Order: sequence, then structure tokens, then C-alpha cells
Amino acid sequence: MSKVPLTARGAAQLKEELRRLKLEERPKVTAAIATARAHGDLKENAEYHAAKEQQGLMEARIRDIEAKLSNAQIIDVTAVNAGGKVVFGSTVHLVDSADGTAAKYQIVGEDEADIKNGLLSIGSPIARALIGKKEGDEVEVTTPSGKRSYEITAVEYI
Repeated sequence: MSKVPLTARGAAQLKEELRRLKLEERPKVTAAIATARAHGDLKENAEYHAAKEQQGLMEARIRDIEAKLSNAQIIDVTAVNAGGKVVFGSTVHLVDSADGTAAKYQIVGEDEADIKNGLLSIGSPIARALIGKKEGDEVEVTTPSGKRSYEITAVEYI
């Protein structure tokens, strides 16, 4: 399996979710199953089936997180010497050439992406177009809504 790029913050978030699922949620679901089982006939016990389904989803998420962490390539962007180029983990300040609106994005892994909070997935069209560019470069991006042009006003490694 190939390496999954993660920022240090993203890896910490996944580790915290894994800890919470294993130490807090798993015991709750186990208790819910035991309680439902005590109610008798399991064939027609909706509580039991719901708890078992919840357990299955939770265990799948635990396996997913463990697989991602075992294949993670954790990148500390503050230690990267990219010479002013946009790389994974860097924060990029952009200005839309069409309307002059400014935006700031950090390029992160797929699991960390949250566009509303300025976390842009490395697999997104904008991130792919930005990688390797420098401050002052003009970038044309083909998005689902059409072609957009941006100017890179700053690149930070924070």
C-alpha cells in the first residue's frame, strides 16, 4: 500500500479519534449490546441489531484509521525547506484574478481536508495546480465550474 501524506496536526487528530473510539465508544457499544441481549429474544430485538450495526461501523472506522496511520508519511511543514515553492503542508495565499477576492489554503491530506476551514485536499484540482509554483506565479485551474485564474501572493510553512 502506498504512503498516505498527513500533516503532524492531521496525524494527531486521527490518533485522538482512534483513542476515543477504542477507550470511550467501544465500551459504550459493548454495554448497549449486553443490555439489549438481556432483553431476551435476539431475533426481533431492534435494540440489539442497532447496537451490533453500530459496533460494526465503529470497528470498520477503527481499522480504517489504524491502516491510515500505519501507512502515514507524516510531514512537518515547518521543517521543510521548499525554497518558496508550494508543497504539501504549505499555506498559500491566493487572489482570484477575475474578481480580486483573496483566499488562504493549507494543502493537506485527503482525510484532513475541510474547505470551509481553509484545508485543501492534496488531490483537489486547485492543490494539484499550485504544487511547485512560487509567490507571484499565476495559476490557471480547471474546476468543475470552469477555468479560474489565481495569483499566488504568499507561501508560508507554518
